[in-house]
Amino acid sequence: MIQIATKTLTFEEFAEWKPENGRYELHNRGIIEIAQPPGKHEEVIGFLASELTIEFVRLNRLYLIPGQALVKPPENESAYSPDILILNRPNLASEPLWKKFSTVTQGASIPLVVEVVSTNWQDDYIKKVGEYELIGILEYWIVDDLGLGGRRFIGNPKQPTISIYRLIDGEYEISLFRGDDRIESPTFPELNLTAQQVFQAGLIAE
Repeated sequence: MIQIATKTLTFEEFAEWKPENGRYELHNRGIIEIAQPPGKHEEVIGFLASELTIEFVRLNRLYLIPGQALVKPPENESAYSPDILILNRPNLASEPLWKKFSTVTQGASIPLVVEVVSTNWQDDYIKKVGEYELIGILEYWIVDDLGLGGRRFIGNPKQPTISIYRLIDGEYEISLFRGDDRIESPTFPELNLTAQQVFQAGLIAE
């Protein structure tokens, strides 16, 4: 991520400014430009988005995965652009920022959010965990296919890990999945996918 040297902005100023091309987030009024990711990163995202879409279509859930929607914590002037954001379509009618800015602020609108870790792993493991918990997002995945996260998050020695945060009584409980572990998703309990299958998605072209 690259901090853009500019004046600080409110969320609405940021949303009005944000270009159609490129990917940007707002962190405490500061604009962050997200660098172009490597191919493996995109392959993992594409694979997971496809698998999750197949599952919610199979279950006849009224979900969608938008292209450029933002998640805004209600308590501060920030806005995040997750790698995969699953939205509950019926609740979008209750979202005050959806029609104008394609932005959601309510946990009821977000069954699941996924971040695939890059070099700025602290944002995913520290900053966004706290923000998503406060919003009330029921399920948050951190897909760390390169084992970049801190040892206190993924263990020692570090290895590729999928961390699933499940909201219980307003706080996240964490489960870790590696290798041939079958991913256990509260939102999609019948999902038949192992951690290794996700990690291998980025190896197809190698």
